[in-house]
Formats: sequence, C-alpha cells, structure tokens
Amino acid sequence: MTVQNITVLGSTGSIGVSTLDVIRRHPDRYRAFALCAHSQVDKLFEQCREFQPHFAVLRDATLATQLTERLRAAGLATEVRHGIEALIELSALPEVDAVMAAIVGAAGLEPTLAAARAGKRVMLANKEVLVMAGELFMHAVHAHGATLLPVDSEHNAIFQALPADFARGLDACGVRRILLTASGGPFRNAPLDTLAHVTPEQACAHPNWVMGRKISVDSATMMNKGLEVIEAHWLFAAPPQQIQVVVHPQSVIHSAVEYADGSVLAQLGNPDMRTPIAYAMAWPERIAAGVEPLDLFKIARLDFHAPDFERFRCLQLAYDVLTTGGTASAILNAANEVAVAAFLERDLPFLGIARLNEAVLSALPAGTQGNLGDVMAADVEARHLASQMIRERRFA
Repeated sequence: MTVQNITVLGSTGSIGVSTLDVIRRHPDRYRAFALCAHSQVDKLFEQCREFQPHFAVLRDATLATQLTERLRAAGLATEVRHGIEALIELSALPEVDAVMAAIVGAAGLEPTLAAARAGKRVMLANKEVLVMAGELFMHAVHAHGATLLPVDSEHNAIFQALPADFARGLDACGVRRILLTASGGPFRNAPLDTLAHVTPEQACAHPNWVMGRKISVDSATMMNKGLEVIEAHWLFAAPPQQIQVVVHPQSVIHSAVEYADGSVLAQLGNPDMRTPIAYAMAWPERIAAGVEPLDLFKIARLDFHAPDFERFRCLQLAYDVLTTGGTASAILNAANEVAVAAFLERDLPFLGIARLNEAVLSALPAGTQGNLGDVMAADVEARHLASQMIRERRFA
C-alpha cells in the first residue's frame, strides 16, 4: 500500500490534532509531510518530534527560528519555514497527496485554493474558504480535477447520505431538502433577557463539542451554522430554500438528506471529529478512527426543534447574504471575525456581535466575486469598518 503524504494546515488546532491521531493509528497508510501552525511553537515542536515531517511552518521568522533551534538540538531534520507563501507552496508540492485545510478564518483561503489548483485531495475543515470565495474555489476544484471532501461533521454527514452522482443536480437525484443539524449551542434555552450579559467563558462552554474559542462563540450565536448553510450551498449546489436548519441538542444525527419519495437518510455517530476526518482521509474506503461506537440504548431519545431566528440573528444574516450573492458573504465573515475577537477581549457585548455584523452588511454594498482580489478587498474593507465601529463603541 502506498503511503499518502498529508499537509496539515492548522496542525495544533483541534482538527489538526484529531487528524494527527488518525495518522498515528494508520502509519502504513498516511504520513504527516508538512505541519503548519500559527504560533504554538511548543505544541508544534512536540508534533514534529513524534511525526518527523519534512516541513514545519509558523507565522513569522522569529517563531520559525525558535523552532529550528529546538529541532536541531533534538537532532531532528525537519525544515522550518514561515509565512503565507510557505503555506501556499506546501499545499501544492507534487509530493503532497492530500491537504487537511483546518486553519480557522480567512487565513486559510489562499493555501487551500492553492491545493485545489494543484489538483490535490482537499479535506476541507475551514468553512471560511467557501463562505468567502465559494464561486472561485468551486471553479478551481472543477477546473483542476481536485477531489473535495468536507470535514465539517454536518457536511461530511450530508456527503455520506447523498447519492454518489449528486453533482448532476439535487433535483435530478430526487433530493428534496438538505437537513443541516445544529446543537443550538449553550444558549438555546436561555431567557432572551439574559443574553446581554453573556461572558466569553459562558459562550465558549459548548455542551457537546470540544472546539476552539472562535468557533465556540460562533456556535453560541449560531453564526457557525449560518456559515455552514453557505458552505452547503456551494458544496452541494443547493439553493437556500433547499437547506433546512434543524436544532438537534444531542448532536447524534450530524445531518440528513430528505428525498422525494419521503425517505430521510441520516448519518449518526458520537460527537467526535475523528469520524469525519477518517472518512475524508480514506474515502471511498472506511478505516478505524478511534471513536467509541454509538450506543443507541444509552441515548434513548433524539429531539428536534425549529431554529429561533430572533434569538439567533446571525443565522438569518447568513441566509440573507446567500440571496444577495457576490462578496456579501465575505463581508459577513470578515465582520464576524472582528466582532468575535472583540467579544473575547470584552470590547463588545455578546448581542453586539449580530448587531455589528448587520451594520457592516448594511453599510457596504456587495460587489462581484470576479477574482481573489475582489474577495480580499471586500474582506479588508469589512474588517476596517467593523474595527472602526467597535472603537466608536456603537454597540457597547
């Protein structure tokens, strides 16, 4: 069996760590070829010591020098690079078979796009790639023969429940709706008048999943689900009206597909990201992921609710930008990244996240998504305006 070389973008984050765990379980199938992180030198050093990749990448030269010195002292030959150009290069090298795109936020766009243009197997965990530049990215996938496999648990579940030839069109395949499940986050039942006082610690305490701080806040506002609606639109060529969000507190059904004959096919499993990661790595085969089997008797019940768009205004904004099109989704994503960062620094109240996002969308007209420059220009403009509004304390 040929060993596949994998570049892991975001190796020190939760998805990256889970990816390396699957690689650890299957050394005869996979090798960590390049490990890329933002600034966690200690964690990346430990990963390099265990997996001994050809390359490691950090944000800047100072951090790269620190890592190089530690690796040399340990007698390890991993070559250390830094910056966005290194990420782009190590996503497209001929030696690379697959790329795990797990960098959070807009920073992952360019290297993931480079992997698609190089015709790689792209395991997509960075939803912002499709949110910001879905039209451009999907064009690159099709034009260069890349294999795109979703890693988000919901989209991975949909991918498993759809027919193999879904690319010919959902209607042609007899698909009525995509049912995108959501836990509802920690505040799905909280009285509305208490949300104004939510702290970062409370927002980051997800009831079911272990995630990073940014994505945990997005889950609490359901912006995360809104971004997933946009992602599903591009992944499966589904119009907004064909994507239904379903609040499912147990997070056991990861998503489902409803067919014209009345059938609903769902993918179930314990809330562990190693399941969709292993599926994406081995597709069309299946391999052990180290995940505990699902005990249906222990679960006993499954609940489902319609989303509350008043409580979760960010979810409605995501549907709105799909209707608007162009760079609207890039504007929303940029504003939200700034808003969440401000909330985590206690410079913006929890309810101010949705208000700021809506204000930026209202102030900036959406342009066409003709090229990457259009997308990045919209991203920069939205970040600038959102930061200015925060400094002016418009939503304090």
